Amino acid sequence: MRVRLVLSALLLIGAAVSALATGSAHPTVKLKDLPQALREDYMRLKPQFNRESRCAAAYDSHTQVDKMNLMCSIYIRMAAEGERRALKLCEGKRRELGIRSGCRLVQP
Repeated sequence: MRVRLVLSALLLIGAAVSALATGSAHPTVKLKDLPQALREDYMRLKPQFNRESRCAAAYDSHTQVDKMNLMCSIYIRMAAEGERRALKLCEGKRRELGIRSGCRLVQP
């Protein structure tokens, strides 16, 4: 019985560690998959980034600039907080612009 409990605990710990190793729990999009206009905005902001800076993007079309949104949390101390802030800012602007697609974190 005790062995079964220890093995179950180790299995749960292993699953938790592997989930953390895969990255964020939030939806993501690679920088190369963003529309050109959003990539240009990202590259313009990139010199201001630190290690913990995060961006979130939402877009319905690769051609309609008025249906694109990129929000970044630049001056931040913790990466997880940067993700939350970028997503919160992105969601607010996404609703304002009427973008149907959800916000996703940008992976460089």
